[in-house]
Amino acid sequence: MAAQSLQASQSALGEFYRRMRSKLGAPKAITATAHKLARIIYHLITTRKPYDESVFATLEVSYRQRTANRLKTQAQAVGFTLVPTNAANL
Repeated sequence: MAAQSLQASQSALGEFYRRMRSKLGAPKAITATAHKLARIIYHLITTRKPYDESVFATLEVSYRQRTANRLKTQAQAVGFTLVPTNAANL
């Protein structure tokens, strides 16, 4: 239930859920997100460290950068040039 509730969340975990849902479909995305949540909770319990959202935010930024680079490469392969409209979205 916690994984499914991330559908409307603006957090990095919510973005992960929506990305997995588009790739795998809703049932598998819920399972993948629940597994990720379980790993996070296990890590928090075993290390006794507080939850840090910034770790996932940096991973999200690197994911967006990889996506932008892949799109630029694909566009160049077919003879197009991409020009970003807003540098803050990269």
